[in-house]
Amino acid sequence: MASPTRLSALGNIHHAAYRCRDAEQTRWFYEDILGLKLAAAFEEDIDFGENLGRNRHFLHIFFELADGNYLAFFDEPAISEEADFSRKDSFDMHIALEAESHQAMLDWQARINKSGKTCLGPVDHGFVQSVYMYDPNGIQVEITSRAEGYSDIMKAHQSEAKAQLEAWTEKTRSAKQERFGADKLNARGR
Repeated sequence: MASPTRLSALGNIHHAAYRCRDAEQTRWFYEDILGLKLAAAFEEDIDFGENLGRNRHFLHIFFELADGNYLAFFDEPAISEEADFSRKDSFDMHIALEAESHQAMLDWQARINKSGKTCLGPVDHGFVQSVYMYDPNGIQVEITSRAEGYSDIMKAHQSEAKAQLEAWTEKTRSAKQERFGADKLNARGR
């Protein structure tokens, strides 16, 4: 089969998917608290064959975002462990959802706090401002609004991105090689 000479750029994220402790508890948070529409829920029983060593039986649920994309979750109690749902460090995993304005972000924060969930912030990151909470699965959820001048700020960051990346790599590469091993840091991954 001939490979295409030119591929179109990949589009939007269709969905990002995560494990959940309980589908109904997750539905409550994303639908009742955050206002996302439950778009689909279906049970699957998939045999991944001998190579992966197990059959997987789960409920797959999807919540629709305003742009038509989805957040999805797998409820698979047969192999889930309580440790799967401990709070993740936000640098390891978080979901950032965009509000239409700074005031809308603050209104969402007020709604979430009024519902009994803790929503902290706002934090000014320069290019966006954000409020934060955790979902029932230990995933940090961020609601963000673009700063005034967002496009110009991002263009300035884009023009400096390669130089910043190169400087960071130069500054941190030897410590990372010592910690992780040089073979783990090649551009082609593991």
